[in-house]
Amino acid sequence: MARLACALSAAVVAFAASTPSTAFAQQTVEAVVSGNDGGSIFKTYCAVCHGREGKGDGPLAQNLRFRPTDLTTISKRSGGKFDAENVHRIIDGRQPVKGHGGTDMPVWGDAFKRTADGYSEEKVKARIDALVEHLRGMQAQ
Repeated sequence: MARLACALSAAVVAFAASTPSTAFAQQTVEAVVSGNDGGSIFKTYCAVCHGREGKGDGPLAQNLRFRPTDLTTISKRSGGKFDAENVHRIIDGRQPVKGHGGTDMPVWGDAFKRTADGYSEEKVKARIDALVEHLRGMQAQ
């Protein structure tokens, strides 16, 4: 598990450094996570696997055992409904979600707890809520 976390951290840094936006590349993970901007959180934690557009085609996707989910079709796969509560639980990862499969996706609820400004369950929830709203906006029409 530690090797996976190390690999993911290195990939996130490499991905951020390879993006055209030097401002984004210079942001630290702590700076992004301390805010509640779902787009920035997505770029930092999700895009490396799910891709910048959320299609499951991030730079690490081909190296994973299972192809990452196309996050733009969450509503479509759920009969046209975006179930924000379920999406929140999946991202949080600290509470198993029936039918979600294994634990291949990192547990972001735990990762968001570890910040420079200390632990706050409210901050974890706010970060995940911001990410859920970002995903809601990414849904294919």
